[in-house]
Amino acid sequence: MFPSIPLFAVVSAPFKRSQLGLFHGKTKQYGNNVPFSKHKTRRSWLPNIQSKRLFSDALQDFVKVKVSTRALKTIKKYGGIDQYVLKTKPELLGWEGMRIRVMVREKQEVNAQAASVETSS
Repeated sequence: MFPSIPLFAVVSAPFKRSQLGLFHGKTKQYGNNVPFSKHKTRRSWLPNIQSKRLFSDALQDFVKVKVSTRALKTIKKYGGIDQYVLKTKPELLGWEGMRIRVMVREKQEVNAQAASVETSS
């Protein structure tokens, strides 16, 4: 089965690194360092990214992925990475999330076909 939108149509350029993991919409933020003298200097904040191995029930294997702590909380809320990639909007998933979504959907379809063949015979 094909994804709901093309994999490369999701790209938003300001923080391309977020396309390479499950960042759940988190991007680089900008602001000022403001000391006592009030002399402002520009700085940036990166999202809190962790490298994790998450077990996929559909794939029956671990998926190694860079994931933001916001995405980890949402994955825990949804009950696993499979439900997270299937229920989350494509704009929040990025390339990596869409790749995992396609793998999970294909595996679920194969399992469903195998189950239907088994019950019909």
